[in-house]
Amino acid sequence: MPTSEHTISGRTVLVSGANRGLGLALVQAAVHRGAKRVYAGMRNPINHPDSRVVTLELDVTDPTQIAAAAGSIDVLDVLINNAGLGTYEGLADRTTLENHLAVNLYGPYDLTQAVLPLLTASRGDVVNILSLAGLASLPVMPAYSISKAAAVSLTQAQRALFAMQGVRVHAVLTGPVDTDMVRDLDIPKTAPTAVALAIYAGLEANQDDIFPDPMSASLEPAWDTGVVKTLERANSGLLPASNE
Repeated sequence: MPTSEHTISGRTVLVSGANRGLGLALVQAAVHRGAKRVYAGMRNPINHPDSRVVTLELDVTDPTQIAAAAGSIDVLDVLINNAGLGTYEGLADRTTLENHLAVNLYGPYDLTQAVLPLLTASRGDVVNILSLAGLASLPVMPAYSISKAAAVSLTQAQRALFAMQGVRVHAVLTGPVDTDMVRDLDIPKTAPTAVALAIYAGLEANQDDIFPDPMSASLEPAWDTGVVKTLERANSGLLPASNE
């Protein structure tokens, strides 16, 4: 059962990459779950018909826009790092890898750091939208996979470090979502609306790691006792104990 501190109802949420796909679905689902305010970070802001949704110009690779977005928010309970880049190529071009790291690793790092004081004040949550490709590389999307693997490690580090500030960090390990990124791949995909609902259900259940679709859910039964989670817990023990 969700606890009141993890429900979406009455809380303030920021979603990056909210123009379309999963980001737009996360905005809509937050509204439907009773969020008090939803900040929708978009590269190209468009008005939303619900007055509870505030659109922000937000390119997560632009420090000026990140600072402006963070400065426009007075209270924040949940940050959802959803903005992402995924293209199909080999590994011959270093610039492609740098571009993926800029969006998928440094983007969520920079945005999280910018709003961390707000989340610390509210004892809030960071939700990082990751991918199974961060656990096992997709050779057709190597730069994407590498950047998501780095983002998985970032999430684990944030989880351990931010816990000392009362901030929870959740990893969303998605399989294929029916968005533009994988639309042309002939594989089963899950609708963004269904994935968004599963993400909020996992957040409200206060799950560290959320498996929001059938493909990712197949990993969940063995995840908590698996080697990755076991090592994460052991490594977290190297930090000094919290004073809380």
